[in-house]
Amino acid sequence: METLDCAVIGAGVVGLAIARRLALAGREVVVLEAESSIGNHTSSRNSEVIHAGIYYPTGSLRARMCVAGKQALYRYCPEHGVEHRRITKAIVATAEDEIPTLHKYKEQAERNGVLDLQWLTRDDMAALEPNVTAVAGLLSPSTGIIDSHGLMLAYQGDAEARCASIVFQSPVLGGETGADRTVLRVGGSDPMTLGCRIVVNAAGLTAPAVARSIQGLPEATIPPQHFCKGHYYVLTGRSPFGRLVYPVGSGLWHGVHVTLDLGGQVKFGPDLQWQDTIDYTFDTSRESSFYESIRHYFPGLPDGALQPGYTGIRPKITAKGEPAADFMIQGPRDHGVPGMVNLYGIESPGLTSSMAIADYVAELLGLA
Repeated sequence: METLDCAVIGAGVVGLAIARRLALAGREVVVLEAESSIGNHTSSRNSEVIHAGIYYPTGSLRARMCVAGKQALYRYCPEHGVEHRRITKAIVATAEDEIPTLHKYKEQAERNGVLDLQWLTRDDMAALEPNVTAVAGLLSPSTGIIDSHGLMLAYQGDAEARCASIVFQSPVLGGETGADRTVLRVGGSDPMTLGCRIVVNAAGLTAPAVARSIQGLPEATIPPQHFCKGHYYVLTGRSPFGRLVYPVGSGLWHGVHVTLDLGGQVKFGPDLQWQDTIDYTFDTSRESSFYESIRHYFPGLPDGALQPGYTGIRPKITAKGEPAADFMIQGPRDHGVPGMVNLYGIESPGLTSSMAIADYVAELLGLA
């Protein structure tokens, strides 16, 4: 059995951020990735938005990690050549009865430390986004967009510069906890058994399943595993929007927003569909509902202008109809296993929060 200092399970954006952070702390790090490349799932199938931290409950990990992570990303990206842009976002009310929700969002944002939201009147909205029908809005200057793959490559480069390594096609099949190390059984073309002083389970969609495969980790600490797929349609032709547009009526956890990528491509989504398996099949029957939702705030959307884009899956730890859960990041004090941290339900704003989450994991391990 080979002995390792630190094993990080999962080479998505959060796993890579953690590997980087542990390597910068002087630890020997190996990342175990089941796929053949980095970021094959949630990390590369999302809207690539740098979120401001507006909606999340005050004091929650989502709120704290998002606000701190946003600030860290805006410092990190220019220094490491990661393409990004503070594109801004307009949160819009399309009817008078939605205006109180805008006030609630502004109040919630301020409680979270997001103090830069600007009120937009009907005339302001008409000037900023003439193709959007809105009676009022909020402008978020600190919302941005980012090249998620470029960010992951930067994290990987930083980690490898400190002698961290990534072992691809190496799924964790199971393991056992111990007093001074956790033993992991790793599959792939060259199966191995590893004794690890530190294990960070950042397996994303399959993090609960990985945790259940490790004997000695209390079952009661492991949340259920649910999958929620979002569809994204793309708009053909030139963008009619100058920024992201989030209609109030679509809510935080579902609905059809306007996002743009760094090349100017408009994406609408995600609408959410609960499922039992990891299946990225695009359901084109949802097209009519997209047109209906979008035309509430963009009535000029022409017939035939939407084309299927892609799907992404969120790692949910609550079921359909249940209140959305906070990030669940458990250290030794939570489950009693020395040197282990498990991350569950790291969906949006996980990308934005990645550097802050990495710092939090280091703190739980006593490496801060």
